[in-house]
This record gives sequence, C-alpha cells and structure tokens, in this order.
Amino acid sequence: MYKVFIDGSAGTTGLKIFDRLSKREDISLITLPEEVRKDISARKDAINSADVAFLCLPDAAAIEAVSLIENESVKVIDTSTAHRTNPLWAYGFPELSGKRELIKNSKRIANPGCHASGFIALVNPLVEKGIIDKDVLLTGVSITGYTGGGKKMIAEYEGEKPELYNAPRQYGLSQTHKHLPEIQKLCGLNNLPVLCPIVSDYPRGMEVTVPLFKKDVKGNIEDVKNAYRELYTGKVVKFNENGDEGGFLSASAFAGKDGMEISVYGNEDRILLVSRFDNLGKGASGAAIQNMNILLGVEETTGLTL
Repeated sequence: MYKVFIDGSAGTTGLKIFDRLSKREDISLITLPEEVRKDISARKDAINSADVAFLCLPDAAAIEAVSLIENESVKVIDTSTAHRTNPLWAYGFPELSGKRELIKNSKRIANPGCHASGFIALVNPLVEKGIIDKDVLLTGVSITGYTGGGKKMIAEYEGEKPELYNAPRQYGLSQTHKHLPEIQKLCGLNNLPVLCPIVSDYPRGMEVTVPLFKKDVKGNIEDVKNAYRELYTGKVVKFNENGDEGGFLSASAFAGKDGMEISVYGNEDRILLVSRFDNLGKGASGAAIQNMNILLGVEETTGLTL
C-alpha cells in the first residue's frame, strides 16, 4: 500500500487526483482536517510521511512545499509551473524520447502544462528528428474548455455569465503565457512561438494546432507522419490514421479521457499538426496519475480512462 498526500487537494486538479486515487486499493491517502489544511506544520508532517506527494499549488507555494521535505525517500509530482524548466526535475511527459526512464528514476517530477502538452507532443519529435529546424518560427492555436481555468473560471461559466462568454475568448494576448518557457525548452526551439490560447463555453477538452509551411519542413508530409508513427506506439498517446469527423475536428472529442490523439492534415504546401486531449486528463490529473504509476513501478495506465 502506497501512501500519497495531495497538497492543495481543494483545487480543480487536486480534487480530480483525489477522486481518482480514492478508488484505488493500492493507495492510502493522507488527508488533513479542513482546519489545518493550510497549516505549514501539518503539511510538512504529511509530505514527509508520504511515498508520493502531489503539489497542486500556486508556484510560490509549491516551491515552499519542496523546501519542507526532509525525508529523502519522498517522491514529488508538482502540477504547478514552478519546476518545469528546472534541469534537476524530470519533465513528466513519458512519451517523449528518453523521458520515461528519467521519470522512473527521479524523485522530482514536473507535471506538464495543458497547452504545453499539446504543443510539445507535436513539435518535439520533429525537432529531434531534424524535420523542422530549431530556428523555425512557429504558431500554436490552443482551444480549451473552461475547466482549465480552475474554480474561479468554472464558477463564472456555470453561473450567470456575461453574453460575451457564449463565444470563444482568446487570452494570453501579451504573449507572456506561463507555458511558453517549457514549450521552448522541451521542443529545443531557439525562438519562443506565438501561442494563441482560446477558452470556449464547454467544460472539458483541448485541441492544439501548429501549422507548418513547406519551407519549414525538411522532407514531406509523410516524413512528419512517420515521425509520430514511430514515437507514439503506446496506449496513452496515439497517432490517428483514421481521418477526421466529416471534415471537422471537435475539441471535446477526448473529454473525460486520459489519452491524446496526434493527427496530421493539409497537403505538401501547408501542413496542420493537431493534438486532442482532455485539459483535465492528459493535460493535468491524468498525466499526474500516469507519472505516479511510473514512479511506483505499477502498470502505467492503472486508473486511467483510455
């Protein structure tokens, strides 16, 4: 029986992790009474008593939580942005080349961001294989359901919302989105991409699109597809060989699931790279559970919905 503590279990990601793990017979959850949930001494004791501690906290609080660890055997999965570009932490996207072994042998895992997961899954393999250059200038358009914005945004969308909320709303307009640093690092890019995140009036699901022009591709559209076919052979991230949905692609197609679909559309002149997944699944709590399974040496898809 593995002991697990979720620091920040009242937030959206923490609640989803708690709900998933509470159903597992191999996990014993360490919980704190509401009155000491934020007490630093109680949190410290809980973290140091755990085999695995999930940090579902703002960045500063996550850094503080790590500083409380005295038990060298404690393994940490941080769902905040705080450690995603830290070279001492393993990046928690095991499908990328070499990452699964790093996760398995690490005690510090940085869980990926949702927009970042979709972008990196598309671009990292192509840069690694030299199909696109590190100097390429890229754009990513990422559509997400409103649950990606946490409790405050969920309350806004599910309450008496303004009329403008009925249509998709783009944000991150200053091009300083918090996922950009991890995107650049994990993709090995020399330039930050333009990231266009869009929140829309549906609960769950993401669709990330990265367009490419022929001039940016060393090879052709089949070379792009083959790169994905070779890498994504597992149960969680898969390359889609089956086309679209009658000429459309729904951003909510993977709502409630923990997998990710990688697709390639377009033609030899203009290519569309597309990833679809759930912002609360492979984009958050599902990825965290997958990383925990790898850390504990249990079957990787245990507790996942695929």
